[in-house]
Amino acid sequence: MTLLASNYENDPIDVFAGDWMSEGNMTVRAGSKIDGAGQVDAYEPTFLEALEPALPYIAKYRIKVAVNAGASDTKKLHEVVTKMVKTKGLTLSVAWISGDEVLPQLLEAQKRGELPFENICTGEKLEDWQFEPIYAQAYLGGLGIAKAFENGADIVVCGRVSDASPVIGAAYWWHTWQRSDLDKLANAFVAGHLSECSSYSTGGNYSGFKDLETLGWQNIGYPIVEISHSGEVIVTKNKGSGGEVSVNTLTSQFLYEIQGPWYFNSDVTAILDNIWFEHLSTNRVALRGVKGDLPPPTTKVGITAKGGYQAEMHWFITGLDIPAKARMVETQICTLMGPHTSNFSHLSFQTIGSVPLNPTNQNSATVDFRVIAQARKSADLAPAKFVRPCIDPIMCAYPGATPHLDLRQAFPKEIFEYYVTLLPQSSVSHQVHLPSGKILDIPPPFEAKVYPKQQPTQDTTAHAVDLKSFGKTVESPIGTIVHARSGDKGSDCNVGFWVRHQDEYAWLRNLLSAPFIKKLLAEEYKGGRVERCEFPGLRAVHFLLKDHLDRGVSCTSSIDFLGKNCAEYLRCRVVDVPQRFLARGKI
Repeated sequence: MTLLASNYENDPIDVFAGDWMSEGNMTVRAGSKIDGAGQVDAYEPTFLEALEPALPYIAKYRIKVAVNAGASDTKKLHEVVTKMVKTKGLTLSVAWISGDEVLPQLLEAQKRGELPFENICTGEKLEDWQFEPIYAQAYLGGLGIAKAFENGADIVVCGRVSDASPVIGAAYWWHTWQRSDLDKLANAFVAGHLSECSSYSTGGNYSGFKDLETLGWQNIGYPIVEISHSGEVIVTKNKGSGGEVSVNTLTSQFLYEIQGPWYFNSDVTAILDNIWFEHLSTNRVALRGVKGDLPPPTTKVGITAKGGYQAEMHWFITGLDIPAKARMVETQICTLMGPHTSNFSHLSFQTIGSVPLNPTNQNSATVDFRVIAQARKSADLAPAKFVRPCIDPIMCAYPGATPHLDLRQAFPKEIFEYYVTLLPQSSVSHQVHLPSGKILDIPPPFEAKVYPKQQPTQDTTAHAVDLKSFGKTVESPIGTIVHARSGDKGSDCNVGFWVRHQDEYAWLRNLLSAPFIKKLLAEEYKGGRVERCEFPGLRAVHFLLKDHLDRGVSCTSSIDFLGKNCAEYLRCRVVDVPQRFLARGKI
C-alpha cells in the first residue's frame, strides 16, 4: 500500500480495494475466535502491517480504503485501525461492516426445518454432517461499503464480504449507480475478480511465466482497474513494476475460481458466455462482453467445525526400486501402528516425486514418502500411536532409509472442517457502522432470480471437427502449447485451458471433452461429476471438478491443498499435438 500511495503524484489511484480472506484463514480465524473467547485477535494482522506506513499518504491524497481483513473480528479491527489513525494525528474516518456472522440464523432456520442447507460441493445435507458447526460466515455484497463511503468514511473494514465486493462498492459509490445498473455492476464485479488476487493478474501463477523473466520476476506489479461511469473496465498496473498486464495474464486470473458461465454475487450475477479481452497498449487491457443479470436470492455461507487433528511424517527414498522401498516401509509402519488405526479417521501413504533415468545429482534421485493421519481426538495421534510407529523401522527399513529429523509436523495439530451452503439474503443483517455511532441497514436485493442448481454444461463441443483434420501429430505434453490455471472452491477444483491462436482453439475444444479430461486426470480422477463450458472469446475451455479436493484447504490430506497444481499436472500429460502448432514455438 505504501508503494502505491507514496507514488500518488506520478501514478494516482482513488481507492485501495483489499482482499485478505480465503477459505483457509476463514476457518483458522473462526477457530481462534471461538477458542480465544474474545482474548485472541481473529482479524488479519498483515493488513495492519500494510496499512500503518501508508496512512500518512492515504490521508494526504484522500485515498479511500475498503478491505475484508476483519476476518472473524471486524469490530476489533475497526477499534485498532481507529486508534492507529488517532495516534498518528490523522483525520481519517473509519467505518466497519457487520452481518457476515450468521451461525444463529442458520441454526434457527435448520431447527425450523426451513431449508436442507445442502453442501454446494458435495450435495450433503447439513443435518447429515458429522461435525458440529462452531461458526458461519455469509458472503456479503459491496453496497454496505458504498454506503459507508457515501457517508464520509475514508477506511471501511469488513469481514467476509466477497472477494470482489470492495471493488463493486467503490465503483457503486464513485459513480452513484443504482441496483438496477446490472451490466455496470457485473463489469465491476469481474473487475474485482481480476484484481482481488493481487499479482495473479500481472504474471503471478501464470503458465507463461518464462516470458516474464526479462520483465522482472522479482518485482511483479499490482493490478489497477479503471472503471468508467458506463461500467467499462480497463486493467493496468502500477508504473515501474515488473510482470505485465496482458490478455493472457488476465485470462489466467479470470479462469481461476469461476464455477461456470454464471458468476454469482450478492449484488449481481455476471453472465460470462461472451467475455473477451482487448489489448489496447502495453499493460492496458480492456474487459469486454460481460453482461449483468439479477442476483440470486441466496448468498454463499462457509461453516466451520472442529474437524479433529492431523499429523504427518516424512521419509526420503533415493535411487532404484522406489515403489518396493515405499511398500516395505509402509508395511513396517502399518504393523507397528496397527493397534491404533481404528481410531484414525484417515491414514494414507504418499510417494511424492519420481526419479529420472540416470540422474546426475542425488536430490533429483530422491522422493518424499509422506505418512499422514487424521483423528477426531488429539490423544489418538499421540507420539506413541503415530510418530513412534513411523520412525521406529529406521534400523530395519529399505536401503538408505532416512526419516526427516524435523518432527514438528508429526505431532497432532488441530484442523477444521469447512462446509459450503446457501442462506437467503433476507436472513442476513447487513449493516454499516459509522464513526458517529450511527448504524445503517443495507436491505437485500429488491429483485432476485432463482438459477438452476447446476451451471450450463456440455460434455463435448457443439462445434465438432475431426481431430485428424489438423494434420500430422506429435506426442507432446499438452502444456507445450496450452496454458492452464486451476484453483479451489471448497472441495471443488476448477481448471481452465486456453490457447494463443484461433485454429488451436478449434483443436482444443474438440480435444477437451468431459470424458477426455477424466482420462487426462488418470489416477487423479476421483469419480466425481465434471462440468464443462467454453469461453470462445478467450479461446478457453473450463472444467469444474466436483468434490475433487478432499474436503477443502483446512483439512485436506493432499499436498495440493489449494488445487493450484491440478492445472500444472494436466499440462504435463502427453497428448497428440498437431505438428504445425508446435512449429510456432512452445509456451
